Amino acid sequence: MSTNAASLEAPRSGVLWVVQVLGATLFLISGLAKLSGDDQMIQTFAAVGVRQWFRYVTALIEFASAILLLIPALSGIGALLLVPTMIGAILIHFLIIGGSPALPIGLLIVVSIVAWGRKDTTLRLISRNRS
Repeated sequence: MSTNAASLEAPRSGVLWVVQVLGATLFLISGLAKLSGDDQMIQTFAAVGVRQWFRYVTALIEFASAILLLIPALSGIGALLLVPTMIGAILIHFLIIGGSPALPIGLLIVVSIVAWGRKDTTLRLISRNRS
């Protein structure tokens, strides 16, 4: 790595960590709201027409992925697990419940940044496990 590339890597990595911690915090809060039986979450899942067990599954995905976002070697995997979750949330806003999809869109941007920023680590992990 050249000196210029190395000098850019540290700030980039620092910014990425801030984004990961922000994302992890938001997904921990969201997952806990779903697990704790928050009235708004119960009503949202009822309005979507899915049973409440799906609220628990979604909460566990968010909670587990939030923890993965904080583990350096697994942060890309955690982000990739959240991408389809957020796409689903956006589609549900557009197609079923209405309202602003701004929060899931913002969270999709956050996890996409993490997934892209940690792609080298994720690809190394996947290729190492294939051999």
